[in-house]
Amino acid sequence: MSRKSGGRFCEKDMLKQKETAVRRRLALSFALSFCLAAAVLMLLPYVIVPFYRFIDPVSTPMLWRWATGRRVERIVVPLGRISPELRLAVIVAEDGSFCRNPGIDLGAIRAALQQSDDHLRESRGASTITQQTAKNLFLWQGRSYIRKALEIPLALWLNLVLPKRRILEIYLNIAQWGPNGEFGAEAGARFAFGKSAHDLSGHEAAELAAILPNPVERSARSPGFVVRRLAGLYSRRAVEFGGLDACVRAP
Repeated sequence: MSRKSGGRFCEKDMLKQKETAVRRRLALSFALSFCLAAAVLMLLPYVIVPFYRFIDPVSTPMLWRWATGRRVERIVVPLGRISPELRLAVIVAEDGSFCRNPGIDLGAIRAALQQSDDHLRESRGASTITQQTAKNLFLWQGRSYIRKALEIPLALWLNLVLPKRRILEIYLNIAQWGPNGEFGAEAGARFAFGKSAHDLSGHEAAELAAILPNPVERSARSPGFVVRRLAGLYSRRAVEFGGLDACVRAP
């Protein structure tokens, strides 16, 4: 082999090594940028939450409906303008330990894990109101252990930074209460009963609480057997456990 040919081979090897080094640097730069972006996205909710003491937030389902051109109806109302019967009915239905728990209910989570199957079935009541608020504000819908792992620390942070009264106020104003984009208790009450959330009776409040797991398939406007049965159960429990909402009553 001539010296000239050997030199060409050396030059090619050097070019390949340089190209490989450039690709590695680009891959490393991309990986670092991705990790940084992921870290910022994960930490951003923790920065935003303290501002929710004063700012009325929107939920990820609302944002998704706006992004896809679907209807969203919401009228934000303060907790004092929402029927006390509805506040109590929702606590009875969704999270009986709301006033006592730190944002999560470890007993309910353990029970849900024990009952879960390979399809990630979750038992009703495994998520507290604070967890549902965290999910609706920052995460996606559906059943996922990954989402649950992100949801739990967010719920603990919400409970640490915001008063219980404010957490419930946010939840009642971002939960979906109707099949056509009715978000918040005010829109839900107007859709189901043609009246303000402030004027709901105890039984009407219990019917609204009964549709929260699935306001698309369940209706308080035309309640079926399941909604009527659950509403009766929640009404009885509200009378029996009337102190469950003590932490959200007006001072």
